[in-house]
Amino acid sequence: MGLSKTIWTNPTEFLRNQQPEDPVLFFAPAVLQATARRFLAGFPGLVTYAVKSNPGEEVVENLVTAGIKGFDCASPFEIDMIRRLAPDAAIHYNNPVRSRAEIEHAVARNVKSWSVDSHSELAKLIEKVPPRDCEISVRFKLPVEGAAYNFGAKFGATREKAVELLKTVAAAGFIPSLTFHPGTQCTDPEAWGKYIRAAGEIARDAGVRIARLNVGGGFPNHRMVAQRPDLDSIFELIDRTTTEAFGADRPALVCEPGRGLCGDAFAVADRVKAVREGEHVFLNDGLYGALFEFGQIGCIDRMEVMDPMGQRRHGAIAPKITFGPTCDSVDRLPGELPFPADIAEGDFVVFQGMGAYSTVTNTRFNGFGDLQRCTVLSLKP
Repeated sequence: MGLSKTIWTNPTEFLRNQQPEDPVLFFAPAVLQATARRFLAGFPGLVTYAVKSNPGEEVVENLVTAGIKGFDCASPFEIDMIRRLAPDAAIHYNNPVRSRAEIEHAVARNVKSWSVDSHSELAKLIEKVPPRDCEISVRFKLPVEGAAYNFGAKFGATREKAVELLKTVAAAGFIPSLTFHPGTQCTDPEAWGKYIRAAGEIARDAGVRIARLNVGGGFPNHRMVAQRPDLDSIFELIDRTTTEAFGADRPALVCEPGRGLCGDAFAVADRVKAVREGEHVFLNDGLYGALFEFGQIGCIDRMEVMDPMGQRRHGAIAPKITFGPTCDSVDRLPGELPFPADIAEGDFVVFQGMGAYSTVTNTRFNGFGDLQRCTVLSLKP
């Protein structure tokens, strides 16, 4: 289901008037555009959006309106969507593994920037991509620190291999660059610092002056009440460390935030189906739905519980085991959620910071997963 044409003031107004039985995803375009402008003003380089985090067309259109001119795509589907919605945008095809048919598809759509982390995949690019004005960024990895989970478990060359790959890229006539991903939901700026210093060492060992350094995604959104992301500190460290690591050979910078851009522009409202024996809360949404990522990096504690009339529950906090709606025992949210003791059947639970990896992982398992979408002026209850 697409976005409704009616624009509501906030989630509370919608919930009180509509009494939805299915989960609702609320989108605040003003929040998305404000976040994009914050990145554009603060990051010392090109800001591109990682489409995979939320490929909604309304997201792409609002980012373009705010001034985003680049997109990190991982598939022909994403490339085609960006070419349709933002024909002149820069597209970075930074999924390091592609079939030859996928490479040909991207070349035909004027994709000029690619990433690679292996000799076998680099051979495909050399075979299929015309080197003229085309960039290949060698992706490398370090031991993960300060991230919610390890992006280097699947992708990224070792330092030694990165040196070899960078030499080959330059010798083949492509624009040589480096890229990395520090891991998702990084709140420690030094996660970028270590990678940037390693990038400087790799370039020097290869004897190659890189054109650009893509510092990846990993930029956090506001998931926890007590942990508000400090993007300005991250931007400042990236800027300063790049100068320190490269000196006169400082490359241009690129970033590819996903959740960092879209995460805080959405909220999800779930309804309480049952409070069983005062111990277990059952929601109409769970790990097979919009809350999938809770099982990967933990629950969001920025949430409000409201009665059916939109009045906030104020009972003492009584952590409860919480289940999703399916008949699968795996469908349990990790830990115990800090619900008010007076939570009751029919209440609404509104989770903030739900823009990333919610729509794309929502399934129809067991017949659930009908996620209604609504546009609001503000996400504040």
